[in-house]
Amino acid sequence: MSIVASEPVPRPGILDIAAYVPGKDHAPGVARVFKLSSNETPLGASPAAIEAFREAAGHLELYPDGQALALREAIGSVHGLNAANIICGNGSDELLGLLCHVYLGAGDEAIITQHGFLVYKIQITGAGAKAIEVPEKDCIVDVDAILAAVTENTKMVFIANPGNPTGTYVPVSDIRRLHAGLPKSVILVLDAAYAEYVKKNDYEAGLELVSNSKNVVMCRTFSKAYGLAALRIGWMYGPAAILDALNRVRGPFNLNAPAIAAGAAAIRDRAFVEKAVEHNTLWLDKLTHAFETLGLKVTPSVTNFVLIHFPDLDGKRAPDADAFLTSRGYILRVVKGYGLPNALRMTIGSEEANRGVIETLGEFLAR
Repeated sequence: MSIVASEPVPRPGILDIAAYVPGKDHAPGVARVFKLSSNETPLGASPAAIEAFREAAGHLELYPDGQALALREAIGSVHGLNAANIICGNGSDELLGLLCHVYLGAGDEAIITQHGFLVYKIQITGAGAKAIEVPEKDCIVDVDAILAAVTENTKMVFIANPGNPTGTYVPVSDIRRLHAGLPKSVILVLDAAYAEYVKKNDYEAGLELVSNSKNVVMCRTFSKAYGLAALRIGWMYGPAAILDALNRVRGPFNLNAPAIAAGAAAIRDRAFVEKAVEHNTLWLDKLTHAFETLGLKVTPSVTNFVLIHFPDLDGKRAPDADAFLTSRGYILRVVKGYGLPNALRMTIGSEEANRGVIETLGEFLAR
């Protein structure tokens, strides 16, 4: 005899998913707060993007372009890509979710890395597949460990390059070696959310590999260097066949009109982006040096954040530092959920915020 449930029941595995928890944004009892937990740019958005947003606000009664053509053409123009091979989404999170929804199912596996972006596992599990986690080497993606984990059930491999929350990167030679070792039926997903900040000669976001392959896609975002996190704009460059499959299930108006207009203006304002990157490069070096001078270990970063490791001593661990910093109004990102319980991730903020964290951590360690 079948048992009738007393209420709707989600598919098996859904309630086993740990919901994504964003970085906190408030400090109770503190008059002024510096939020350095979500990798937002301290420079805000391009004035051109803000003006485009305002103009679009005058026509809120109209549906947006369901193909986001103006934005796709702007992206293609700046990066030298065919707009037909670009799909835009409500943040790159939506596009990652579409990939899993379309290409994964029960019995399938997708490989993620030890400290990879938590959304990967959420989307993989939500699609009914199994996330296979492989170890990293000192917070750096291990290509050989990924290749060793591939089975006949593997359908997808997710690489955050640069990594979040580690800030490290995989050289293009290793990415090519990884791709060459994967079965042609496996999709290699390159999440290059922080590509604009990278100043390394041996790094590539993935454009060339995508252009010459049928099983590689690259995701990017407007939430970081472009300062449009509130608008949730992501894009993917990929083979026509994969994008065709995604567009068949993508929501018809998944990107709103002000976002399309602001994104197109933002990506064309190269001077603003260069200014944001220059600020980041300056303070990435200064913060790393300052924290190391205090005796803290900092994972070498190429992004707009740094991963700070704390001593394994009573009163000096990451939770203690987090509480002390929060009491002074400096909010960093707790990364225990990423397997880094004794570390904090700090977004590179304004000069005032950066100097404040340096001073406050000095006080914390000297107690």
